[in-house]
Amino acid sequence: MQAILYIAHGSRVKEGVEQAVNFLQGVQQEVTVAIQEICFLELATPTIAEGIASCIRKGATAIAVMPILLLAAQHAKHDIPKEMAKAQKLYPYVKFTYGEPLGIHERLIDTLQARIIEKQQPNSNASVLLIGRGSSDPAVKRDLAKIAKRLRTKYHYKAVDTCFLYGMGPTFEDWLLQGKQQQIFIVPYLLFTGILRQSIAKRLQGFDSQNILLCESLGYDDNVKKVLVERIDELLHFKEEGVS
Repeated sequence: MQAILYIAHGSRVKEGVEQAVNFLQGVQQEVTVAIQEICFLELATPTIAEGIASCIRKGATAIAVMPILLLAAQHAKHDIPKEMAKAQKLYPYVKFTYGEPLGIHERLIDTLQARIIEKQQPNSNASVLLIGRGSSDPAVKRDLAKIAKRLRTKYHYKAVDTCFLYGMGPTFEDWLLQGKQQQIFIVPYLLFTGILRQSIAKRLQGFDSQNILLCESLGYDDNVKKVLVERIDELLHFKEEGVS
């Protein structure tokens, strides 16, 4: 029997965990698979191992593992596959398949614009800063740069820059030291409310709130849901075609 295991990141902030669960419960209504379980990569429970065990207790013989991550970095490329490898040894009779993160998608570009508009209508000289979580994987930097370029081109911003909270540069501190004067919308490229967004807000204290506008994180909206359902359909289709 087919199962889907959704792996969200997890957060120390209760609201962040609740947001993920509520969002994924909505996604489950869009997917016609009998067994669907939610688990977390870290900082919350159930764990990946517990989520897999729950699927198997309910009769799963095939588990489609779906990472609820924005970009393919360490978690997607190493941490989750490592847990899957452990599970494959424990349950050799179960077939595991693995999906892609949300990645670069036009709908997510539109959601970024929605976050900006809901904060304030940008003027003709407005710029945007996308803040990523950060990673040692250079692919993350390239992918966020592609997203920034697409946002700038589609919605005609003067500039769309990127920075990261940790890992590779440029860092958020580097950007703050530049002393920007024009209207700038900061959009955290994060899925959930958590400590990272709180940290961004704290670092902005004392800066000109007239020009530097902190938007809500990318978050979970209908566009994100549609992209995730699309990724699930791709994963289940590949399974049917015998591609893993």
